[in-house]
Amino acid sequence: MRSGAKVAIVGGVFAVVASGVGYGGYNLWNGLTGGRSDIGTRADAAPRTGPVTADEVTSTARDFLAAWAAGESDRAAQLTNDPVAAGPAVLGFRQGASVSEATITPGTPVGAKVPFTVAATVTFEGVSKPWSYASELTVVRGETTGRPLVRWLPSVLHPKLTADGTLRTGVASTASVKAVDRDGKELTAEKYPSLGPVLDELRKRYGAKAGGTSGVETWIDSGGSTVPDTTLLVLTKGRPGVLKTTIDADVQAAAEKAVTAYGTAAVAAIEPSTGAIRAVANSPAGGFNTAFQGKQAPGSTMKIVTAAMMMQRGLAGPGSRVECPSTVPWYGYTFHNLDDFEITGGTLTDAFARSCNTAFIKAVKPLSEKDEENTALGETARRSFGIGLNWQVGIPTADGSVPESEGVETAASYIGQGKITMSALNVASLSATVKNGGFLQPYLVARELDDREFAKAERLSPEVASGLLRMMKAAATSPRGTATGVMAGVPSPKGAKTGSAEVGDQATSNSWFTGYSGDLAAAAVVEAGGHGGDAAGPVVARVLKAG
Repeated sequence: MRSGAKVAIVGGVFAVVASGVGYGGYNLWNGLTGGRSDIGTRADAAPRTGPVTADEVTSTARDFLAAWAAGESDRAAQLTNDPVAAGPAVLGFRQGASVSEATITPGTPVGAKVPFTVAATVTFEGVSKPWSYASELTVVRGETTGRPLVRWLPSVLHPKLTADGTLRTGVASTASVKAVDRDGKELTAEKYPSLGPVLDELRKRYGAKAGGTSGVETWIDSGGSTVPDTTLLVLTKGRPGVLKTTIDADVQAAAEKAVTAYGTAAVAAIEPSTGAIRAVANSPAGGFNTAFQGKQAPGSTMKIVTAAMMMQRGLAGPGSRVECPSTVPWYGYTFHNLDDFEITGGTLTDAFARSCNTAFIKAVKPLSEKDEENTALGETARRSFGIGLNWQVGIPTADGSVPESEGVETAASYIGQGKITMSALNVASLSATVKNGGFLQPYLVARELDDREFAKAERLSPEVASGLLRMMKAAATSPRGTATGVMAGVPSPKGAKTGSAEVGDQATSNSWFTGYSGDLAAAAVVEAGGHGGDAAGPVVARVLKAG
């Protein structure tokens, strides 16, 4: 065989070793297949149908991995169900990522799936470094040919690779940074997994501004999308610049631990007096930053904004008597309270503390007489809470949306459903705004670093601010407050609001919770977590205790 390519048996398992410029792929391929080009069917035979067999899975995976390791991108591509996309991607593994040698070892198939490990060597300008990782492939039957083929996904080449990304090795496009918390403690993705995508984005935006220099790396080039490049291997380190963030390492550690109790969850924490972001954590960690970029219905945590709107419009105050029936009709639709409970002779504070849906719909009905019911909530959200403005946090965020609505959606919006979307950071900012008496845009790095223009909103009036504080305190401390149990061990002064949001056909509601304690506010969402106090509540309580 040419160029050092050879077939080897590693621990009784087939493996491929390929090295050198030519990779010796043609000879390797012929050695494996006997020169056949009609794998799976004869030209005069009808295409096979039905599930792939165990033999087909084993042989197809073996042949594909052999062609890949041999550098035969065209041959490997023809063994997939999408050769147009697979060919350039496999070629990029050798040329773009500068892989000079590769050993690919299949594991034991599980049905049509075949796990495998890659042990490669990356070489760039005379510098070499080993690169190892695991991935998997799936064998399917071709729709027209009936041949067993590898289902092509970019993640076959590397589990973090997507359709928008390409593998690259060279001088890093961004300078290295050493991110530190507010007290100078280093923040790493190894210690704080949820910060992985945050640190990648901070490096992309502020590496040069922090005074760092670039090293030689292998990375996934995102192609200029909003997703930051992902470093996979460092061949030579650059000199990192020090970048100070607002993160509090202790609060961050508590947030990381809190969300791991749930499969899909997010939490964010803010210092109300400054807007500084003290923690951001997601489960699963290291992927999409749901805490900052999520767009989900916030459920009854939105009643903070609705209550502010009611006070600003003169509809009710914290001590006003409001009706809380078990149900309320709106344009032919009937809204319910949890288990159809009702409150007789209660106040707006009682309705807020117990999260009475019907009170926050029925009491707002007079707005329809002023032709304001479809726009009032969005106006309050923007003007008083900064929701929907352009937040310049330092990395990408979704800044909340409370659009104009009509009909049933208007009533739904008052209790955080309908078209409204929020992230955990947005909802944490609601609590921070109440505690501070006014909105301060959350931020992760100092404004002076790049002269960003922070979003601004009007301060709450003293009457509205004190009313919201009173209601949130009641929810967290009164005997029947929905947040009282969860907030029992959280230091005073404190306040909270629970929420649950119905999502499409999801059997169980998303769990929401937001609250403050002292000079720390936080919010969490747990997918399919149920009531706010059941899942998201414990996450927020743990974070607040750490502050």
